[in-house]
Amino acid sequence: MIAVILAVLAAACNAYSSVLQRRAARTAPPSDAFKLSLMWDMMRKPVWLGGIGALIGGFLLQASALNFGTLALVQPLLITELPFTMLIIWLMYGVRLDRNAWLAIVCVTVGLATLLASASPGQGHRTPGPADWTIATLVCGGITAYLIGMARITRGPYRAALLGITSGLGFAFTAALMKESTRLFDTERAAVLTTWPVWAMVAAGLFSVFVLQNALQSGNLVVVQPTLNVSDPVASIGLGVALFGESIRLGPWMVFELIGVGLIFYGSVRLAQSPHVRQDDLTGQKD
Repeated sequence: MIAVILAVLAAACNAYSSVLQRRAARTAPPSDAFKLSLMWDMMRKPVWLGGIGALIGGFLLQASALNFGTLALVQPLLITELPFTMLIIWLMYGVRLDRNAWLAIVCVTVGLATLLASASPGQGHRTPGPADWTIATLVCGGITAYLIGMARITRGPYRAALLGITSGLGFAFTAALMKESTRLFDTERAAVLTTWPVWAMVAAGLFSVFVLQNALQSGNLVVVQPTLNVSDPVASIGLGVALFGESIRLGPWMVFELIGVGLIFYGSVRLAQSPHVRQDDLTGQKD
C-alpha cells in the first residue's frame, strides 16, 4: 500500500513537471532540436527550472516506491500522470475538457486498474547479473537508436510520438537501474555512490529528460503524454520480469491484461484526438 501511495504522488509530481516543461519548451527555436543548446535555453527559464524541481520530487518519490514495491507494480501506476496532467492544465490554465476527453481519462484509469488487478505483480526472486544487464542495455539501446533515427526524418506530431515512446523506454530502463540502486543502498549503503548502477541511472535519466524535451518541443503535450505513459509501464513490466524475476499472472488472466492495455491505448489515443486538448493552450503564457 505504501508503494502505491508513493507511486501516485510521484505521478502527480511528474504531471506538474510535464506541464511546466511543456510551457517552456514550446518557446524554444526549432533549430535547437537534438542539440545541447536546447537544454541551455531551457535552463534560463524559471518555469522550466520549476518543472525540473517537480521532476526531482517525483524521482525521489518513485525511488521510495520502488524500495517498497516491484518494478511491475510501481511503473504502471505512473500512468496516472496522464489524468493528473489534464487536471492540472484544467485548473492552472482553464483549458476546458469536453465529455470525450473525460471519457478518455476514465478509460485510461480503468485500464490501469484492470491491468494491475489481472497481472497481480509479485516480488522478484532473482538479482540480475552482468550478462542480464548487458542484454537489457543492448535491446533497449537498439530500440532507442531506431526510434530516434525515425524521429529525425519526421516532423510534427509523428516526431513527438516517436520521441515520447523513446523517453518512456528510457525512463523504464532508468527505473530498473533505480530499483537495483535501492537494493544496493540497503546492502552497501556506505559505498553505494561508487557502484555502477547509480551512475548508469543518472546517465539514463538525463538522456531520457533530454529526449523528453525534444518530444515536448516537437508536438502537443497530449501527443507526447499518452505515448510516454503507455511505453513506460509496458517496458517496465518486461524489464521487471526479465531482470528481477518479478511475476505476473498469465494464462486466462492475459485476456484481462490485454483488455487493460487496450483501454489505456484507446483512452490515450482518444484524448490525443480531442480538439479541445490538442490546441496549443500553453503557448503564449508568460514565464
